[in-house]
Amino acid sequence: MRSEVSVTFKGHPPIRLDLNEVQPMPHDAARAWLDGEFTRMECEPLRPTGKLLTADKVVVIAQAAGPGKFADADWAQAFARAASAALAKPVVHVDVDVLSISY
Repeated sequence: MRSEVSVTFKGHPPIRLDLNEVQPMPHDAARAWLDGEFTRMECEPLRPTGKLLTADKVVVIAQAAGPGKFADADWAQAFARAASAALAKPVVHVDVDVLSISY
């Protein structure tokens, strides 16, 4: 089965991160990695209530990272592994421009 995370930014070609030959990240480690990046990048919740869904966290981290951070292959691979594991989906597409995720 195909396993991939893709991220699109307006005005940039899609970033495709292949996870087929990559060791999956454990779910707890994925959530911890996302929590750490959310805090380190000083991200804010999307919802005015402050409730933060895992999918929202993935989108906000991608938005804060921007295309430049995805040029760092190690960081991009860690993001892809964490997003896929935390969302429990083998194929994830993050559209930063519209702040959405599709599977």
